[in-house]
Amino acid sequence: MLNVKVLGTDCTNCDRLECIVKSLIAQMGLDAEVHKVTDYASILSYGVMATPGLVINEKLRSAGRIPAPGEITTWLVDALDA
Repeated sequence: MLNVKVLGTDCTNCDRLECIVKSLIAQMGLDAEVHKVTDYASILSYGVMATPGLVINEKLRSAGRIPAPGEITTWLVDALDA
């Protein structure tokens, strides 16, 4: 099972990234848990200074931007193979 975290407060970009990630996971039929992390201390613990952030299986993949769906898909597949 994949563990995916979207780091950020309830800003528009953070919410959009969460929706994109959930949609991709559903389309791919993956077994994954998606958590939204809004606690500043937790966000900073990943070294993220700008949100949104994306963490897959405890590996920071992106911060400060909304990655393209193709990038996210690649990261999800890579996490399955790891």
